Amino acid sequence: MNAPALRTAPVVIFDLDGTLIDSAPAIHRVSNLVLADFDLPPLDADTVRSFVGKGTPNLVRQLLEASGKDPEGAIFDEVHDRLVARYEKEVEGNTLYPGVVTALEALTEAGFRLGICTNKPYRPAEAALHHVGLFDTFEALLGGDSLATRKPDPAMLHHVHRQLGGGPMLYVGDSEVDAETAVNARAPFALYTEGYRKTPVADLPHHATFSDYAALPGIAERFQ
Repeated sequence: MNAPALRTAPVVIFDLDGTLIDSAPAIHRVSNLVLADFDLPPLDADTVRSFVGKGTPNLVRQLLEASGKDPEGAIFDEVHDRLVARYEKEVEGNTLYPGVVTALEALTEAGFRLGICTNKPYRPAEAALHHVGLFDTFEALLGGDSLATRKPDPAMLHHVHRQLGGGPMLYVGDSEVDAETAVNARAPFALYTEGYRKTPVADLPHHATFSDYAALPGIAERFQ
């Protein structure tokens, strides 16, 4: 008699900013510290929050443009390098969304393997996860500077999926970029509605939505 085939463990891959952690206050603080380094005026929290999600190069371009500077100008590299350097150390203001820890514990106990796919650079992502006590919860972490491309290119999501063994996958995110990434990767997508999206929920492609993390383990079970 043939032995039964071993079942590959299911996978849940998360975005980070606006999905697991509210990082907008930290990003706002760091952004204004860097702008001050270049004698540029501070920007309000809502403005900086609207720049989050497409990686630090885009964030810096938006900061410069909002400050009346050429977003592709000579100071771009210096501003970018200084922002990333500060971002690795200035972790205050990163906070977990309600219910995240309990939901992650439930997923782990149910046999899911967990990973993160974020456009935030790897080192700041690592620092933020250590700050909120989640770093050891995830088996894989890919940052926006880890590969040659970043979301919404599906390569990042595929890479994390392979690292986690390639089992049935659910991608969890909060934004337009995350929804587009899931479409490009042909992956089931659960939209966390309390993050940083600007588009109405009905206008974003998704397979499930949730506003309370208590609902996520049940959603994940549906996509095994």
